[in-house]
Amino acid sequence: MSDSALRVRGLRKQYPKVLAVGGVDLEVPRGEVFGLLGPNGAGKTTTLEMIEGITEKDAGEIEILGLTWERSAREIRASIGVQLQATSLYNKITPREALTLYGSYYPRSRPAEELLDLVQLTEKADAFHITLSGGQQQRLALAMALVNDPELVFLDEPTTGLDPQARRSLWEVVRGMKREGRTIILTTHYMDEAEALCDRLAIMDHGRVLTTGTPAALIQELAVPSVVELTFDGAAPDPGGFAGLIGTGVEARGELWEIPTRDPKSALGGILEAAERGAVPFTQVHIRRATLEDVFLHRTGRSLRD
Repeated sequence: MSDSALRVRGLRKQYPKVLAVGGVDLEVPRGEVFGLLGPNGAGKTTTLEMIEGITEKDAGEIEILGLTWERSAREIRASIGVQLQATSLYNKITPREALTLYGSYYPRSRPAEELLDLVQLTEKADAFHITLSGGQQQRLALAMALVNDPELVFLDEPTTGLDPQARRSLWEVVRGMKREGRTIILTTHYMDEAEALCDRLAIMDHGRVLTTGTPAALIQELAVPSVVELTFDGAAPDPGGFAGLIGTGVEARGELWEIPTRDPKSALGGILEAAERGAVPFTQVHIRRATLEDVFLHRTGRSLRD
């Protein structure tokens, strides 16, 4: 048995006017929660779709649980679960009916009642799909991805559009899947989600993997443990020559100036003095630790949602 749930080498997909995926290499050990991060258009979904057997690859090698699509497609489909960004179901099918139906497609399946309990949908078991809230529909889609008791589960933006409580509820389901020994590969737009769930992650942009590592290691690589934030009443002005006044970089983002620093205690006085000399109209000052968002901006030069 292979120690890796997934091995990808040189994965490539070219469309007429764009190179969607340009030589991706990935390796995910069994039992790991692995995150794939990237702005819109980075190639995340195309990469997943080729791995899942939905989209034909132009080049590269894909090995899933020690098997390849060319030789063992039936075995792979029986061993993986897939939750897509959007799942379309007949309006008047119920969660119980959907799970029973989809379970019948596989040689082995988990009982519908067990899955309904897992995703906290027992009370909605016999409600029409059209009456479910967005969070309930997402939890049903996750249950359907688990109906064949898969070893490897793919989750593509599983919590997009959910309220904070529904997101946290889904996080607990993912953690439960990890405790059961499953391997989970997910894409997400939420940095807090990636930090909370992922053992390791890869950052993608323009169809390529820029870096891979644990969240903590990637943050440590920045060598900038803290960020001073100056908040403005409205959109932050252009920092202009302010960086020259304080001797370090300044990034304007939304209503903030972000100033990375290794020693915020020493830097703060100089920042505030420079702001007073330059009549900078900030309204609040805040010091925080560096996060995955800072790693992402450093690596890609843009926000995750760009």
